Amino acid sequence: MTKTRPSILIVDDESTIREVVRRYLEVDGFQVQEAADGFEALDAINSEPPNLILLDLMLPGIDGLSLTRHLRQDRAIPIIMLTAKGEASDRIRGLDLGADDYITKPFSPQEVVSRVRAVLRRSGGAAASDTSKPFETGRLWIDPVSRSVKIDGLPVPLTLKEYDLLLHFVQHPQQVFTRAQLLAQVWGDELYTDPSTVTVHIRRLREKIERNPGAPQAILTVWGVGYKFEGMD
Repeated sequence: MTKTRPSILIVDDESTIREVVRRYLEVDGFQVQEAADGFEALDAINSEPPNLILLDLMLPGIDGLSLTRHLRQDRAIPIIMLTAKGEASDRIRGLDLGADDYITKPFSPQEVVSRVRAVLRRSGGAAASDTSKPFETGRLWIDPVSRSVKIDGLPVPLTLKEYDLLLHFVQHPQQVFTRAQLLAQVWGDELYTDPSTVTVHIRRLREKIERNPGAPQAILTVWGVGYKFEGMD
């Protein structure tokens, strides 16, 4: 059965947070599922995969980082992590594992709705604005419709943000971008102001597409400025 509204899974052990966020999301037109711990979340995801997951880091049973690691083995569902102010290192770990965004507690429900809309726009709307035909550049093959990527004919599993970042680079070869420019042009969310997330995603993307991530040849660092896409020959 085709879903008429995007479905959001809220995973948080605090019922008050789930209730408030759920109410705001439903008013905005989303379908909402809830889970109080990692095991309930897995059951919900396996039963009816959502379009996006709001995932608290500190969970009983399976914590948010472990759940993200498990999901990224074979699923590309967008994940927004909910973190406390003192969990900066965990936020970086979450991004490393494949989370697409994070929100720091305490947060406003309106901010959550805004972030959800922004991530869903990037996951569902980016392909529509691209050419519908697959294209190749050297060893790299990209299909904008399915958002699939292959290197040397082998599929490369990318998260939502990794794909968007790679596509942006490929569409602007040899152009140097600062981290602030990449945040504005790829993330496109004024609420997202932490440039370190660009560094994390660049590193993660290199690990997946470079022959030698320690000596990258496709995505180069332009010291003191930012990054540029050199090519995939």
